[in-house]
Amino acid sequence: MTPVDVDLADLGLDEGGHLPVARALARGGAVRVRGDAPTLAVDLPAWCRARGCAIARAGDAWLIEPSAADRWRGAERAGAIDAAVDHPPARWGLAARGALVEAGAPALDLPLADKDAVWADEAARLYAQAAAAQWDPATAIPWDAPAEHPAEVEDAVVQVMTYLIENETAALLVPTRFLGKLHPHFREVMQLLAIQIADEARHVEVFTRRATLRRGALGLSTAGGQASLASLFAEPDFAIASFLLSVLGEGSFLALLWFLRDHAPDACTRAVATLAAQDEARHVAFGLAHLGRHCAHDPSLRDRLAAAIERRHAALAHTSGLNAEVFDALVLLAAGGWTSAALRRGHAAVVALATTMDDGRRQRLVRLGFAPERAAALSGLHTRNFM
Repeated sequence: MTPVDVDLADLGLDEGGHLPVARALARGGAVRVRGDAPTLAVDLPAWCRARGCAIARAGDAWLIEPSAADRWRGAERAGAIDAAVDHPPARWGLAARGALVEAGAPALDLPLADKDAVWADEAARLYAQAAAAQWDPATAIPWDAPAEHPAEVEDAVVQVMTYLIENETAALLVPTRFLGKLHPHFREVMQLLAIQIADEARHVEVFTRRATLRRGALGLSTAGGQASLASLFAEPDFAIASFLLSVLGEGSFLALLWFLRDHAPDACTRAVATLAAQDEARHVAFGLAHLGRHCAHDPSLRDRLAAAIERRHAALAHTSGLNAEVFDALVLLAAGGWTSAALRRGHAAVVALATTMDDGRRQRLVRLGFAPERAAALSGLHTRNFM
């Protein structure tokens, strides 16, 4: 094969002259290089040695022969761009899926590297949906909407928002713990967890802003509530943490947000609850998709999930569950007034909310493959603090 001629003129390798040479070598044959740069006689042989190419003087030019022993010997392809492998090796590190990974790249400590443990076929769709549905708290919520409800109702809103803030803080921290352990080969899951964390950060912001809209202080945070949320943060297993948080906790939380949407005393509170619920629905959907796939590949996971519910129930048995201030605040919001009939109606609505939460948990457990009787028993053990 006739060598490809490359004339660099006075362009030095340190000025980009290596690019046309590399381009010619990429065609697979010999390359003849000419040039007048003062340092070319030193730089070109050094560059060739680094790439494993043979170089020899040929009259007024240099003849370069590509070598199989080039700089990419030992490199491997990190799977295909559009398909995740089952067990990406640690040596792929931070490389993009589908990239050519040079030998000797550092192997990172990424323990969540089993597709069955983290993957959801719906992850890419849910991420695209989440990215398109992001909303700006400054413009999406009518912060200046009129509020004509009594002061006691505003106090109830503040107490509920205080409760929502601490729950969403836990929902932010739990996936954050695992994101740094996830192999980036599973980029759809990585992106979805990242945007989920951003959702929770935004929820903390808007719940705080709504709580302080007309008051200078927040409500009560109880030891029992903190203990319930701390048990989520302490769970070291990704599948179990996702199950307790997303399938059980955020699923119940979703029903609470719908309750607030329906009983909000003003347009601002209604918008806050509605927009947060839209985000939380995606979080629950990912938890179900991820764990449904995991259970299908490893049916023994169901026993581990059931044991986690029972273990958490036993650990929290000494706590009081949902604090009375939050319960009473929900009753007042649903009542909308102080008459006996209104309070009776509000109390019934909160009792119905607990039933709705229980029904939802049962349905999600059945979707994961639990028998209806087992699902009912496990749902009954869920923390009284809702999350």
